Order: sequence, then structure tokens, then C-alpha cells
Amino acid sequence: MPNPRVRSVLLSRLSVRPEGSSQTEILNELRRCILDGEVPPGSPIPVDGVAASFGVSRIPVREALMTLIGEGLVDHRAHTGYRVAMMTPGEFGEIYLVREALETAAMRVAVGLAGARDDDAARAAHAALSEAVVAGDGRAHHRESRRFHLALIQPCAMHRLLHMLSTAWNMTEPLQPMSHLDAAERALLHGDHDVMLAAFISRDADALIEVCGAHHRRLQSYISRLPQDTGLFHRIS
Repeated sequence: MPNPRVRSVLLSRLSVRPEGSSQTEILNELRRCILDGEVPPGSPIPVDGVAASFGVSRIPVREALMTLIGEGLVDHRAHTGYRVAMMTPGEFGEIYLVREALETAAMRVAVGLAGARDDDAARAAHAALSEAVVAGDGRAHHRESRRFHLALIQPCAMHRLLHMLSTAWNMTEPLQPMSHLDAAERALLHGDHDVMLAAFISRDADALIEVCGAHHRRLQSYISRLPQDTGLFHRIS
């Protein structure tokens, strides 16, 4: 049975769009809402309501939702319809293991190819992340943390790997795990970021991989303690 707390949240988060929006516009807006953490896992996605909001038929909405199902952001059940995808705590942890493996592979290559512009991008991303941590802004923390990690691996130019990592990262965004951590835990994670930045700029691949591994182990320990009684995780019956 849908959680009443999130019953109509998606429709309230959609941006105003011109009537007759394209399927691509619908897809991008639905994806934006989900990845921004505005629509929690398990939130129903009413096809008729979305279609009315965009001034279109149900067809382009369903096609957009099928794309999002393929991305792991939406799921569908015969009797309950579409909803923002939910995972079990175990599945959530598995995604972080996948992220670690892909990120580690990309980092080792990226360090060898990085240049001064990449250093500047990493410093800028780190500064923005620091501001989010100090402000205690959970949503900005998610956004800027992703930007920082991407800055460290973007120079690898391994486009298929980066696409796979982006897909895996997207699947964890709706839950907004950083919003469930306290200030001390966020500070420890950001301390790892300080060391990662220094290792990247000094082109010390071994040190970067080592601290990245420690960072992911810390993340996994926090993930294992995420509250499981909020209705955001899928429970296996």
C-alpha cells in the first residue's frame, strides 16, 4: 500500500512546462526530480497526472517511464502502477561496491592523464563541497560530492566506464543517504576528500587508490546503519 507521506509528491515537484512537451523533455524532468532527491523511493508516479501536467497523452509519459525503468530509477507493478524504484538495504550496499570498483579503475588511469585544468576542476569541486559540508546542506552535499568524485576520474576518458558509473550512482540518489548522516560523519567523509585531492594533484595513484578504498569502506559502514523503518527501503516478504 502506498505510503501516504509521499502519495502526490512527484506532481508537486514537476516544473511548469509548456503544453505539448516532447518525450525528451518529459524524460529529463522526471529524471531531474528523482535524482535531486525530491521524490523519495516508493513514491507513486501517476501517469494521467504527469500527462496532464505536460499537456500530452499517456503515450510519451509511458515511453519516458520505460526509459527510466531501464536506468533502474523507476519500477512497475501490474496492480500498483509506476513508482520511484526501491531497493533492499543489501541491494543498496551492492551498488556502492559496484561504484567503488568502477571508480578505482577509472582513478588509476585518470591520474596518469590529468593536467593543470583537471587540477583546477578538482580544486573548484572540492571548494564547493566544503561549503556544502559547512552549511549542513544535505542535497548540496550529494550534488557536490558527485561533482568532486567525477573531477578525479573524468581525465580517464573511458567513456563506457564513466557511463556505467553514472548509471550506478543515479540508482542511489533518490534515497539521499548523506541526509541520514550526522555532522561528524560527514566531516570524516570530507576528510577523506581532502586527502584524495592532495593525492590527485601530486599524481600519487597508489595513495589515491588507498584513500579511495578507505573512503568507500567508511561509506559502507554508514550505509549499513541507515534507518530501515522509514518506508524508503524495499522489504523482502
